Amino acid sequence: MKILHTADWHLGKRLDRFSRLEEQVLVMNEIIEIANEQKVDMIIVAGDLFDNFNPSVEAVELFYKTLKRLSNNGKRPIIAIAGNHDSPNLIDAPDPLARECGIILIGHPQAKIQEFEVENFKIINSQKGFLELKLNQFDYPIRLIHTAYANEVRLKQYFGEEKEKALNETLAEHWKTIADEFCNENGVNILTTHLYMNKRGAALLEEPEGEKPIKIGNADMVYSDAIPNQIQYTALGHLHRFRNIGTEEKPVVYSSSPLCYSFSEAGQTKFVSIINAKPNENVSFEKIELKSGRKLVRKSFDNVDETITWLTENPNTLVELTIESDSFLKAEDRKRIFQSHDGIIYLIPKVKNIENQKTEITEIDITKDLEPLFIDYFKSKNTNQEPNEELMDLLKEIQKE
Repeated sequence: MKILHTADWHLGKRLDRFSRLEEQVLVMNEIIEIANEQKVDMIIVAGDLFDNFNPSVEAVELFYKTLKRLSNNGKRPIIAIAGNHDSPNLIDAPDPLARECGIILIGHPQAKIQEFEVENFKIINSQKGFLELKLNQFDYPIRLIHTAYANEVRLKQYFGEEKEKALNETLAEHWKTIADEFCNENGVNILTTHLYMNKRGAALLEEPEGEKPIKIGNADMVYSDAIPNQIQYTALGHLHRFRNIGTEEKPVVYSSSPLCYSFSEAGQTKFVSIINAKPNENVSFEKIELKSGRKLVRKSFDNVDETITWLTENPNTLVELTIESDSFLKAEDRKRIFQSHDGIIYLIPKVKNIENQKTEITEIDITKDLEPLFIDYFKSKNTNQEPNEELMDLLKEIQKE
């Protein structure tokens, strides 16, 4: 059985003022092409389907169209769970229609999915937090333990007063109970969740910029030793870099986001994971690189002409640009820079050696004329840097008015 694992789509995401929707259309098409080329039998989307609780109409439309095409007209089951950026009610809302296309949307932890059957597969068992599916082309079932993101309120609602225990202990007990009852060696056994998970004793995994910290109850971390022994592969969402925090025999995988969504991710390669699974055997998985979207780049220059040359030669990028100069950047130079490239997200001017300069202004002589007084004031606020000619011309213009 071949399963495609992806996560953290963040549809509708913006980078400052810059929309990423066009890139998201391209990368969704790429994921669909990979699913078809690899002839995968099932799709898992492990949370953060949207970037916020109230996504745009365009983001919602892209989500539904992508899932419908991934489902191959209902022949390929899709399981998509909510993440910490998603509204669980919004994810659940289209479920009756989604089932017609073989799409299973899970907004809440401990959700019990209504059993249904379509042309190519059927749900043969559904419990709180658990699904068992039978695909026509296989003589064995696939079992899926699922835990959508739960905030503290939802954790208490779905797991009762035991929420005051460490989250790791609560989930370990919950998952083990399900696995012991339903996940024997006669089927493929998968866990999917959108939680902050790490290997016990390992270095802390860095969360990407813009991610809301996941803190539930008295714990903000779930350890991989909470995963039941029966589970052959764990499909995670939340961290945006691809990594396996499990073992080669029993992978516990963050599949990565499909695009770089913050400059802390600049230079990262993004992937989907293709899982090959059989009952009672170690799974194998392959990560396939995603190539769509504009690269995020952090660049520094000390010369405006060199800056413009690089920007012109690298048009398909989104850039955080730092320009170091002897004085403050002129408006004319800023205009030239922005006219040379349409993907400058941040322009950070930096005055050379400003930290080593000492302010010499110790007192203000208010008997001076306005211009020298302004220069003294400006130097006192900018580590002894004098205002440039453009600023002085602006001051003169204000004086005339």
